[in-house]
Amino acid sequence: MQTTFTIRTRGAGLHEFTDDVIRFVRESGREQGLLTLFVQHTSCSLCIQENADPDVQRDLDEFFRRLVPSSDDPSMHWLAHTTEGPDDMPAHIKAALTPVSLSIPVISGRPALGTWQGIYLFEHRERPHQRRVVAHLGA
Repeated sequence: MQTTFTIRTRGAGLHEFTDDVIRFVRESGREQGLLTLFVQHTSCSLCIQENADPDVQRDLDEFFRRLVPSSDDPSMHWLAHTTEGPDDMPAHIKAALTPVSLSIPVISGRPALGTWQGIYLFEHRERPHQRRVVAHLGA
């Protein structure tokens, strides 16, 4: 069974879509299997992260901003790909450092997430985007 989630981001940061994934698995009727999620873009990624304290998401976003600053930062003067804006090549670097696919076991008709885990699209571009995540639930 497959579906595609469309996630509208508000700009850089983590955008949770756990409830959409849970609904897809529930509607599939499958009690067990392996759920694969794959993002179809090169300037964002996926992650499973704590969903209880929003400070976790803010800190992760800030860490990656410091790790890979905008191309107009003097430390990034060496970048050649700058035609799509100062956040584009840094977004590609961040996506190369983080996963673009996730595998999650399905047990008793639910993704086997831990108590505080949520599924996020990690947007690395500054402006809003519409992103696609393909989900495949196998037996």
